[in-house]
Amino acid sequence: MCHLCDTGEAIHSRQPTRRRFLTLAGGVAAGLAFAPNAFAKDTKPPPKPQNAISPDAALERLMKGKARYVDGVSRRHDFKHEREALVGGQNPFASILSCADSRIAPEYAFDSSRGDLFVCRVAGNFANDDTVASLEYSVAVLNSPLVLVLGHESCGAVDATIKSLKDNTTLPGHLPSLVAALAPAVKAVADQPGDKLANATRRNVIDTIAKLKAATPILSAAVDKGTLKIVGGVYRLGDGKVEMVG
Repeated sequence: MCHLCDTGEAIHSRQPTRRRFLTLAGGVAAGLAFAPNAFAKDTKPPPKPQNAISPDAALERLMKGKARYVDGVSRRHDFKHEREALVGGQNPFASILSCADSRIAPEYAFDSSRGDLFVCRVAGNFANDDTVASLEYSVAVLNSPLVLVLGHESCGAVDATIKSLKDNTTLPGHLPSLVAALAPAVKAVADQPGDKLANATRRNVIDTIAKLKAATPILSAAVDKGTLKIVGGVYRLGDGKVEMVG
């Protein structure tokens, strides 16, 4: 038997002491005291003052960038100085929940600069806990006044969901999680006339907008207060235009 065990110090070291209790309690109290300030607003000037705009102005600016992109007259961006200006922080004027499709690039599609868009991308552009949390961060901490849910034509994730439900098949790997997230939109338009993929894509955007607007306590409160606008659109692959929906 070791000397430590023989002297009973091992047992004693595991027993709670007043000093340990006070240390632990102090740590918990410090954590609770910090929690309310987790989303405290930064008092220093934003790195891009031109991005501190209203929700309506943010949407207008986003659409003007889209128009330049469609017309092929996108601006030349000075990435070097933009990098330097954004070292200390960010204040994007819009947040975008987009599909991960390689043909969809929000920064290009809206002719934006670095630090302008806070982009979350997932196949099928649906809102799960992670994307909702990310958008909450962009709104509560970065002061983003606009959220755009961006679907697109010929979405592979939506199409795969349609086929999986129709054939009653289970996709390999983690793909069933995409099917589960997109299935409600596909089922909701099952009896509608027209193109099933286009209908489901549009419905998925509309449902995601509703989910984000109802996300408590951060997004819903910002919408009610008027400091946040949540909109949706479907990107057209052929000409780069965005059809607003919702």
